[in-house]
Amino acid sequence: MRHFLKETDFSREEVAGVFATAAAMKQSRGRHTPPSLAHQSWGLLFFKKSTRTRVSFQVGVAELGGNPVMLNADELQLSRGETTSDTARVLSRYLHGLVIRCYEHSLLEEFTRFGSVPVVNALSDFLHPCQIYTDFFTLAERWSGDSSRYLESLKGKKIAFLGDTACNMANSFILGGALLDVEISLSGPAGFEPGEKIIDQLKQDKLSPTWSFTQDPAEAVRGADMVYTDVWVSMGMEAEKADRLKLMQPYQVNGALMKAAKSGAYFMHCLPAHAGEEVTQDVLDSPASIIFDQAENRLHTQKAILAHLGAANRG
Repeated sequence: MRHFLKETDFSREEVAGVFATAAAMKQSRGRHTPPSLAHQSWGLLFFKKSTRTRVSFQVGVAELGGNPVMLNADELQLSRGETTSDTARVLSRYLHGLVIRCYEHSLLEEFTRFGSVPVVNALSDFLHPCQIYTDFFTLAERWSGDSSRYLESLKGKKIAFLGDTACNMANSFILGGALLDVEISLSGPAGFEPGEKIIDQLKQDKLSPTWSFTQDPAEAVRGADMVYTDVWVSMGMEAEKADRLKLMQPYQVNGALMKAAKSGAYFMHCLPAHAGEEVTQDVLDSPASIIFDQAENRLHTQKAILAHLGAANRG
């Protein structure tokens, strides 16, 4: 049984296929989409609130011919003490697949261990692979007019990520960058460097690191083809808000910092954005910002991931 919990669950060749499929589905949307999930019901199990992830997966499953079944964790017996193992076994009897947005990455692994249907990581505290595939796809379609050369267009590019570089998005850039030969330049305050878990994951996947870390944001963005940031206070970290805002302030993406990047560099953010905190409004509204292309592409990329996962499991 194939699952998609991390960027490296697909090979480079499979990623190229996902990108080509996403491009084709984007171009033909509304006219023809292969019914890859016809006669299937997929559960969308959410432990965290969501806009983009929830809507894009719900629409995506439907457009692939499937039936999306929304599952709020608070409304399941999980919230009253039923074990994850029993829940996984039961849901596997009803559903053909599960998309899960949760806190602990170990919960996803438990679902794969006890369930018997494919599981897709729609976000965990460790990784956000659907978002990273989307981000790389969004950049590649701007850097290459030929979807068959999307991976080639990414090779050797530099991405600067500022803020909490121990977060799931930074981890996913580290892992995805190593898989696709993209340089990842991370910058944040002391104590927010990438942790041992992602370093161990690189070793487990036998990938050479392509990332670096500096506390100097100007150094991180110098020569960057794209500058990225994420919220400084994620869900579940509200108690740390005051301290985090103070520590992260030097890493705000503003006009001056964007000027230090390569000419023509893009700005990206996985949203929602808090203007005035991790990024200024003028950057969000600037021609460099491609945040809404990025948001749209969640739909196309995730549809392609589901289609390829289904094909891999049928094969």
